[in-house]
Amino acid sequence: MSDVSGAELRALMARVPSVEKVMASAEFAVLLGAYGRTQVLGAVREALDSWRASAQSGDACVSALDVAQLKNSVEAELRQRNESRLRSVFNLTGTVLHTNLGRALLPDEAVQAVIRALTQPANLEFDLGTGKRGDRDDLIDELICELTGAEAATVVNNNAAAVLLTLSALASKKEVIVSRGELVEIGGAFRIPDIMSRAGARLREVGTTNRTHLKDYDEAIGPQTALLMKVHASNYAISGFTKEVSLDEIAPLAHARGLAVAVDLGSGTLVDLSQWGLPREATVRETVEAGADLVTFSGDKLLGGPQAGLIVGRRDLIAKIKKHPLKRALRVGKLTLAALEPVLQLYRAPEKLTERLTTLRLLTRSADEIRLAAQRVQPVLQRALGERYAVAAEPMFSQIGSGALPVDVLPSHGLVVRVADGKRGGRQLLALEKMLREMARPVIGRIADDALRLDLRCLEAADEAQLIEQLKGARA
Repeated sequence: MSDVSGAELRALMARVPSVEKVMASAEFAVLLGAYGRTQVLGAVREALDSWRASAQSGDACVSALDVAQLKNSVEAELRQRNESRLRSVFNLTGTVLHTNLGRALLPDEAVQAVIRALTQPANLEFDLGTGKRGDRDDLIDELICELTGAEAATVVNNNAAAVLLTLSALASKKEVIVSRGELVEIGGAFRIPDIMSRAGARLREVGTTNRTHLKDYDEAIGPQTALLMKVHASNYAISGFTKEVSLDEIAPLAHARGLAVAVDLGSGTLVDLSQWGLPREATVRETVEAGADLVTFSGDKLLGGPQAGLIVGRRDLIAKIKKHPLKRALRVGKLTLAALEPVLQLYRAPEKLTERLTTLRLLTRSADEIRLAAQRVQPVLQRALGERYAVAAEPMFSQIGSGALPVDVLPSHGLVVRVADGKRGGRQLLALEKMLREMARPVIGRIADDALRLDLRCLEAADEAQLIEQLKGARA
């Protein structure tokens, strides 16, 4: 039952300012300039309707409504409504190429190129030499070929699209031979057999989950065979009693039978990562030189560029792929090409990559450097969280992420938050993790072993300063 009498309610309702008065008030002039009349008018009507509904339902907390109070309510609603759903976060998960957090961060050269493409007309499909229509792949295929040793190249919107297009163009209604141990799922329940089916190709599995021999491929080749295919097991590893047929064994067999070999490298790197102490992964050039006729790989993983799927290989096969109707549906736009070109150009100076390529810089950060960052942030976070939690700077291990070298880890350092009384964290840690996610710039960590773990590998100097200021504000 309401604590507000009928007379009091009528008095409150009588004092509610009209929409016209609100919109004409000085308090709302700033909101009209920022958000426009349509949005402000709608928010004002919603706020007034909500207040009236609360008052008529007998809400004892309802008080008189004036223009200043209404302005604060409407402003908060408009600010929240217009806030971008895509927000910057602190990636403290320990996974550098985190699929859910956008994978590779672009270097400044790529960022500036994208800004130019956004704000100025560009020769996306215009040949400046002839003055006629051009091919957007011409902007980067020469550079890709230079870096990979391939004869030709084309680009689509991601690596799954690259595989789909390759199979659709070269193996529709025919068989593609793949080792059973390479029939991977690449995330989001997206599986190689499903891609083959959508492409109209028939999968011919050979070998077993853990062991495949060259004779398995040889015996499977028949009149309906279109391709032999190898798929990089990017998100899992089989160990123990195993046997895998290498590309330099498969390629001669395929070529002797008049067939092509396609290799899905998944992450795909253009340089030998072991020179910086990272786990070794076959490069695209090595794969081409080993006999692959086509190689597909991602742009936003180890390459360190924008989301894209690159297809490189024999000129005649690339030409056939580019003529397929799906190519137009899967092609990339000017922003991807604008970002991809400067990233590729950085590889012309591989000795400077750890300085200039953001992904490689993060992957090669020393554990000592990260440890010092953890020691600087630890007391600030401890003060922000108070006595309920114990914050310690501890060693931990980062991952490369996005299926790249899944069993390999990188020595790192970070902050480990535990419940101060030594009991299991449970709900308290979940509440803390939620609180950090709801900060002005969300802080994303991970809960494991009864602790919230914040790996600082991806926290460089500018972000560290911002995180510290944000934590100080949270404490206040």
